[in-house]
Amino acid sequence: MRSNRATMRAGVSMAATLPMLAGALALGIPAAHAVDTPGRDALAGTKPAWATAKADKGATADSSKLSARVYLAGRNASGLAAYAKAVSDPESAQYGKYLSAAQVQQRFGATTAQVSAVKSWLKSAGLKITGTTQHYVTVSGDVAAVEKAFSTSLHNYSKGSKTYRAPSKTASAPDSLGGAVLTVTGLDNAPHKANHDDTLPGPTAVFKNSGPFSSYYGSNTATTLPSAYGQKIPYAIEGYTGKQLRAAYGAGKYTGKGVRVAITDAYASPTIAFDAATYAKKHGDATWKTSQLKQVLPSDYTHTGADECDASGWYGEETLDVEAVHAVAPDANVTYVGAASCMDDDLLDSLSKIVDNHLADIVSNSWGDIEANQTPDLAAAYDQVFQLGAVEGIGFYFSSGDNGDEVANTKVKQVDTPANSAWVTAVGGTSLAVGKGDKYLWETGWGTEKAALSTDGKSWTAFPGAFTSGAGGGTSKTVAEPFYQKGVVPDALAKANSATGNRVVPDISAIADPNTGFKVGQTQTQSDGSESYSEYRIGGTSLASPVIAAVQALAQEARGGKAIGFANPSIYAKYGTKVYHDVTDNPTGSGLAVARVDFANGYDATGGLLTSVRSLGKDSSLSAVKGYDDVTGVGTPANGYVESFSRSQGHH
Repeated sequence: MRSNRATMRAGVSMAATLPMLAGALALGIPAAHAVDTPGRDALAGTKPAWATAKADKGATADSSKLSARVYLAGRNASGLAAYAKAVSDPESAQYGKYLSAAQVQQRFGATTAQVSAVKSWLKSAGLKITGTTQHYVTVSGDVAAVEKAFSTSLHNYSKGSKTYRAPSKTASAPDSLGGAVLTVTGLDNAPHKANHDDTLPGPTAVFKNSGPFSSYYGSNTATTLPSAYGQKIPYAIEGYTGKQLRAAYGAGKYTGKGVRVAITDAYASPTIAFDAATYAKKHGDATWKTSQLKQVLPSDYTHTGADECDASGWYGEETLDVEAVHAVAPDANVTYVGAASCMDDDLLDSLSKIVDNHLADIVSNSWGDIEANQTPDLAAAYDQVFQLGAVEGIGFYFSSGDNGDEVANTKVKQVDTPANSAWVTAVGGTSLAVGKGDKYLWETGWGTEKAALSTDGKSWTAFPGAFTSGAGGGTSKTVAEPFYQKGVVPDALAKANSATGNRVVPDISAIADPNTGFKVGQTQTQSDGSESYSEYRIGGTSLASPVIAAVQALAQEARGGKAIGFANPSIYAKYGTKVYHDVTDNPTGSGLAVARVDFANGYDATGGLLTSVRSLGKDSSLSAVKGYDDVTGVGTPANGYVESFSRSQGHH
């Protein structure tokens, strides 16, 4: 997935962890608390954890300008959360009784009176209204006006090597607004952005894998290379294609016909239609039909530079997502919704666009950030979108991360976000072995340790080597344990951070290991400067998320096209049955590894070759064990999973 180290924000203090939120907020219901100012409602979570007295550098200049988003709570925030739960739970009488986008707005959206009241409060403080949507009001103004409106003072704080502005105490709104304000974002100006897969090449420079390869797992043994775990090992897969993945995950005769899948990322690849069509033709996937692939794009893009969001680096992410969904669900309609940038505000707008216009029932999202960078104000805004989606029958799938427990990456054990939301399906990752004749052999939890070939070619240096990447997972520090995980997730995981229990990720998983990865095709800048289509193997939970979204499209087709909606209650209800492969790190009883040869320069042999051994099933401190685990969740879809949704129409 995503922690694009090249653009990891410099000097972010990773030590800051968010305090445990009050139970109400953990369910996405903003708790209105009295504050030290009578007549005001606190906007919980608006003071970031890093804004400490020790880091305080003094007041921000009154004349400094800023812009902010004031999110609207709507007319019944707690009712929205309750309805989202009921409509998603197979045990509930309201299961599957979804509302249309218009009904959702009518029942839960902000009223005209609420919007006018919020606007006049903001104006009276001296702020300028710069825009209004059905979800928020945007304002701009100077620090003095913001401090007056939100009854807080803005100070500058050191965070790592940088200094950022933030409220010195929790912001609040007048209680005369009757709880119309959900939260406000933009009072702090630390970057709030998502990253995608750090292994993704952009069209800026070509990327190619060197052989030798295996065409299926174990088809080509590296007889001339040293053994690992007492045996000769196979070369890495050249890249699985749709036929192999469909067989592994029990697609059967289903193709996703009539189902709408959306994909969100930042920006948009200018060559996506050509690349997707070329790839499908080369690999025997169904030809894309007219208007089967649509793009919904913003009027303009921002933060495109390499030091900010690196727009072209996102093109490969979109290409992977689109081609993976089509490979597994060749008849599903795919709508790509590109965000104006990788900033949270813009990604939230893309998600809202899908919900407000009900563009799809299933949404794949291969991006995110570490939990320590997620602030509660943004968490509340994201959860509101996910709950509105659930009420309409829309399910959101997020890749769980590519850095295992995140310790190697951030020095702190933590999960990724938004995958940590209780209202999304977090997708973990595996190493997948598909054998001869597209036969499913086994999977391990995705976790890679890498050791290089010694100079004399006779051994692996410091075998098994250092951890490079693996499926994100673990226990949230900020999100309470959701109802559907109780009784399935072991206490050792759920209660790792608090006695009351927290959200554990992931929920379900699929292929992610780049060494047993998926082949994609993309127009890239070749070494001679020309642009042309070429193919490469890729992985990451950026692959797992669209694969699971596609499998869900097959499942929705199997139940006659009726939306599955927010799937977690259904996914956990099937726990422990034969519809899952229960993935462990040691499926064969001995250590597993593949040999991999790479071009030193990334595209041809002129710079030499690098040979390494990649061990499977070694995901930092996380491990895939029998039953639920924090690498693979309940497991991966097996034969019968897709059909099981045709039977789960609820008990009523």
